Amino acid sequence: MHGRTIARLVLAAAYAFAGIAHLTRPGGFIAITPHWVPMPETVVALTGVAELAGALGLMIPGLRRAAGIGLALYALCVWPANINHALNDIPLGGVHLSWWYHGPRLTLQPVIIWWALWASDVIDWPFRQRR
Repeated sequence: MHGRTIARLVLAAAYAFAGIAHLTRPGGFIAITPHWVPMPETVVALTGVAELAGALGLMIPGLRRAAGIGLALYALCVWPANINHALNDIPLGGVHLSWWYHGPRLTLQPVIIWWALWASDVIDWPFRQRR
């Protein structure tokens, strides 16, 4: 199995897991949603559906590129919730997460965006072969 295939499978599994979590246990996601987002319950449910659709799309060759672009845009759009979570120290299940969690989580968001684009064959960077 090639690296890109493995990356795609891992990403699809992660987004499927997250999508199920958004739909079955939305409380934590609603809690970190910024106050300016309208109808947070609906938005969290729709993000779960988007994650599941993206995970499925990654597995279908004809939809793979669109799914990768969609998941990259999704990761960009949910970044404000992660920032809100960190800056306002919002507890999840009564637990306050430290900057040992938030720092890497916020820093890795661009990597997640890149991962979606690379795993779906939208980009080759930085692994493009020289000619």
